[in-house]
Amino acid sequence: MTETQAEPGSTSTAVADFGIDNTQRSFGQAVGDYGARLRGGQLGVLPALGGLAVLFVFFATQSSDFLTLGNLSNLLAQGAGTVVIGMGLVFVLLLGEIDLSAGTASGVTAAIFALHLSTGGNLLGKMGLAVFLITIAGLLLAAVMAVLTRLWVAAIPAVVAAGIMVLGVPANPWVEILLAICFGTAIGCLTGFLVARVGIPSFVVTLALFLAWQGVVLQYIGEGGTLGVGDGVLFEVANGNLSTGLSWLLLVLVAGGYAAVVLTRHFGRLKRKLVAQPTSLVLVKVGAVVVFGAIGTYLLTLNRSLNDSITISGVPYVVPIVLFLLVLGTFVLDRTRYGRHVYAVGGNAEAARRAGIDVRKVRMSVFVIASTIAAIGAIIYSSKVGSVDPQAGGGNTLLFAVGAAVIGGTSLFGGKGRVRDAVVGGAVIATIENGLRLLGEPAAVVSIVTGLVLLLAASVDALSRRRAPAGVR
Repeated sequence: MTETQAEPGSTSTAVADFGIDNTQRSFGQAVGDYGARLRGGQLGVLPALGGLAVLFVFFATQSSDFLTLGNLSNLLAQGAGTVVIGMGLVFVLLLGEIDLSAGTASGVTAAIFALHLSTGGNLLGKMGLAVFLITIAGLLLAAVMAVLTRLWVAAIPAVVAAGIMVLGVPANPWVEILLAICFGTAIGCLTGFLVARVGIPSFVVTLALFLAWQGVVLQYIGEGGTLGVGDGVLFEVANGNLSTGLSWLLLVLVAGGYAAVVLTRHFGRLKRKLVAQPTSLVLVKVGAVVVFGAIGTYLLTLNRSLNDSITISGVPYVVPIVLFLLVLGTFVLDRTRYGRHVYAVGGNAEAARRAGIDVRKVRMSVFVIASTIAAIGAIIYSSKVGSVDPQAGGGNTLLFAVGAAVIGGTSLFGGKGRVRDAVVGGAVIATIENGLRLLGEPAAVVSIVTGLVLLLAASVDALSRRRAPAGVR
């Protein structure tokens, strides 16, 4: 271990005087410290990554189709909807809350944009006057709730959605995406207000809304009805691919951006003589991201069509969508004051309130974020299926999304979790479903296995919290 010597009158002296840990560790010491954290119960995303590796080996040995390029590409599109909804739920789970209505809320947003698309923008004619006015009133009520909680940014989408409906804006794929996201934000305002301002437990509120939103979807679409999502742009969201050139450009942007951020932060800490990981370890991490990213991009740019007359290649569009949300969510939680407030409220709400944090505003905001991101998940789901029916957002949608966050390492007890957890956990669930389907297993087996994996993840979380020091539980 190398210790930095403080010189009298220098910045280092101030660092030493205030007891700031300015030691630098060797590669072996960093690995040893990581092992100590694992033994102390701070497992993070490691169990999920280990489980994912085991699943890949198992299914690869059991099915010759599992590792084909077509199936791996399909696996990304299959799991994207679950991953995206799970990303939003991470914010709710960080506060120790739950949103059981996220799945059906996504169903409402899917129904409204499919309805707007199919009617050319004439929602009044399709809904009827009573349902139309009730929907408008609900949107305006959501805006008022956001204003009352001083969550100004959430009020705007609700008003925009009402404006699109009242003005009868003609159907357009980009308008449909905007309408769905705005509806998701409005739904989050309603949910968050009831939890944060009225004080009803989130389990009760979201369970009630889970049922209510199912009824709304049925009202919009009609019993037995189905609305197609045949528009080119919307269909391509989950079924289209980047060109080969754009695929490699995406790798350069993602891997290069990651390397620039990590290395800049690392050498900045070294320059300020703060605690930093060994440079060799940082270079290994950056190198691993670049190498695995390059291998994945190369495989996805190969032709994976079973028909020789058709070429299907390139990174699926859902990959940059998930990466964008991952980077944005990670930045918000790790690098902004709002993110620190979320962790503070999730760790100890009373202490956060005494520190001057507006706990009610933070609590409402996480439901707004969850519903807004769930709307994006709904667009991906609908694009993949190609239609929206009365069961949209129901069934296993919510369970798999919550499972993705928890399996990835987000704690159900609040205060611990990252957006990346939903990505890794969603990959585990998608792999289980995909692999068992290839083996010809029925839906019952898929549900049983997924449920057992979720139970195992929750058990690991509970046991690790018992072993972890009090400050990190």
